[in-house]
Amino acid sequence: MYEQFTMELGGRTLRVDIGRVAAQANGAAFMHYGDTVVLSTATASDKPREGIDFFPLSVEYEEKLYSVGKIPGGFNKREGKASENAVLTSRVIDRPMRPLFPKDYRNDVTLDNLVMSVDPKCRPELVAMLGSAIAASISDIPFAGPCAMTQIGMQDGEFIINPSQEQWKNGDLNLTVASTSEKVIMIEAGANEVPEDKMIEAIYKAHEINQEIIAFINGIVEKVGKPKHEYTSCAVPEELFEAIRAIVPPEEMEKAVFTDEKQAREANIRAITEKLEEEFAENEEWLEMLGEAIYQYQKKTVRKMILKDHKRPDGRAIDQIRPLAAEVDIIPRVHGSAMFTRGQTQICDVVTLAPLSEVQRIDGLDENEVNKRYMHHYNFPSYSVGETKPSRGPGRREIGHGALAERALLPVLPSEEEFPYAIRAVSETFESNGSTSMASTCASCMALMAAGVPIKKMVAGISCGLVTGETDDDYIVLTDIQGLEDFFGDMDFKVTGTHEGITAIQMDIKIHGLTRPIVEEAIRRTREARLYIMDEVMSKAIAKPREEIGEFAPKIVQIQIDPAKIGDVVGQRGKTINAIIEQTGVKIDISDDGAVSICGTDKEMMDKAVNLVKIITTDFEAGQIFVGKVVNIKEFGAFLEFAPGKEGLVHISKISKGRVNRVEDVLTLGDVVKVVCMGKDRMGRFSFSIKDVPKNA
Repeated sequence: MYEQFTMELGGRTLRVDIGRVAAQANGAAFMHYGDTVVLSTATASDKPREGIDFFPLSVEYEEKLYSVGKIPGGFNKREGKASENAVLTSRVIDRPMRPLFPKDYRNDVTLDNLVMSVDPKCRPELVAMLGSAIAASISDIPFAGPCAMTQIGMQDGEFIINPSQEQWKNGDLNLTVASTSEKVIMIEAGANEVPEDKMIEAIYKAHEINQEIIAFINGIVEKVGKPKHEYTSCAVPEELFEAIRAIVPPEEMEKAVFTDEKQAREANIRAITEKLEEEFAENEEWLEMLGEAIYQYQKKTVRKMILKDHKRPDGRAIDQIRPLAAEVDIIPRVHGSAMFTRGQTQICDVVTLAPLSEVQRIDGLDENEVNKRYMHHYNFPSYSVGETKPSRGPGRREIGHGALAERALLPVLPSEEEFPYAIRAVSETFESNGSTSMASTCASCMALMAAGVPIKKMVAGISCGLVTGETDDDYIVLTDIQGLEDFFGDMDFKVTGTHEGITAIQMDIKIHGLTRPIVEEAIRRTREARLYIMDEVMSKAIAKPREEIGEFAPKIVQIQIDPAKIGDVVGQRGKTINAIIEQTGVKIDISDDGAVSICGTDKEMMDKAVNLVKIITTDFEAGQIFVGKVVNIKEFGAFLEFAPGKEGLVHISKISKGRVNRVEDVLTLGDVVKVVCMGKDRMGRFSFSIKDVPKNA
């Protein structure tokens, strides 16, 4: 049965078609917002997947280039692997929705979003987020929704509800907030130093709009929603917990988990596991559940000690940051490097500078091809957590962490006009025990300053955690969470910023939402912590950007030429510009407005290239002095090349003050001589003289 539902959202009509397409999915919503069309589906397997101890949820966001009238590039002409934007969108959908599925559900679930048409005024990412929430809510898959998401932009201090692509790209705020009917469940933000109070106002403006969307979704569910199906629970039976507690009493588990050394804690848990495996050797069913049972036992122990006794596993106070260290220039010959250490989390960041021709070109759903000038890449090798496994390239987590650190630093980067470089920062995780993305932000900021990138302000980041009790006002917010507190806690609230305001937020939770007091306290705590990190640690390693870029970084000189002369510099089939590059060894980039960037490491050769470009693009005037090479000799004189593609004639009478019978008596091919411009001859050619060059020239 085909049903259609509509609501006004952000000044545009949102239309949801149910029952029109994809009828075999457990739930399907054919979403229309303006001319943006996304098909969102939710599908579950019939049976639970065996041998796993987690909920197997997959979220896909498929960008089809036909949606913007493009054919994919390359030989294959098919869409390839998911773009970075698609991966990040999938993560933003996954993070708020995952906690709303039952923790003991083991059936495979896929939330798929197919982008079929893109209206630049209606961002497809938002439509997919809402579509996934609707598809899951109306399906028979167990789901404690509905939930809703709203995006907030800001220009001139005014909020924009669900901004267009252009407003999103050029505004001062990119905020995505997901909510249930009661609480905020996810926050993702990039911001241009937005003050904390303004950010909180924006978050709860989005939460307010989410309530309207949830009411709309409830109406859809009431009319076309399916009854939720029964499923086989994989929860650990209480009898097993009782048997474990009899063998390993709570005080023994407390002693095992409460240590500031991750390796020591893991060794303690390993000893307990071996002890229990021996005790339950003849109970195969319990042995299969033992890993999950021990995990739950640890979790209950840690949460009880934090919440009731205000005791953290490593003995820190609730608002205390782990020991910090910062240093720069730890890697020789690279353009900039820094290392930031916080407890057992350690990041080394390396910055590389290159000409603007090295920017990343992205063929995505934007109307125009996007150039990415600043690239932040994050790597997480297995040795950083004491494990061994082969590297298979960056996964969704690595891409997400890199994007967060990138977003954190974008607002403070200099413009292309101020600093005409492409910039790549690579964060190598040396050691990990909680919030490496925030350590990456700190290390990257220092590495950029060490490389001589004139960033406008220092940026730092920190993460807060949360442990909740039975009621909304029974909770503890933890500053600077380590891995154990992240695993067993309820929240990972990451915030980056300057002294003036916030540049990025990423909030993940494992519960059904946060109250406003928790959000406000987390934002306050992260501000206090990041100011401390900048003032007491980072600024003592490097207080401001270096005046000059590093010794081994390429130097760039920019000059402006008449855009009408670009063709003269390039030459026929690139002949002229390639000749300059061959002579000087530099790289040359020319923009459409006539900005010429000359990049190299040899100052003398760069100056030569600049001079050649100026010669080519400057109209010759009488009295100008040039240096040229003899490239052709005739009876009446010699032709000199002053720059690639630029030649002039020295008449035989202008070669020497004395009489010259034959040009070859004075000049030979390849001679380099200094000449003065005499103006144009009768044929319109520029005429030059050797004999009239002033003595002091």
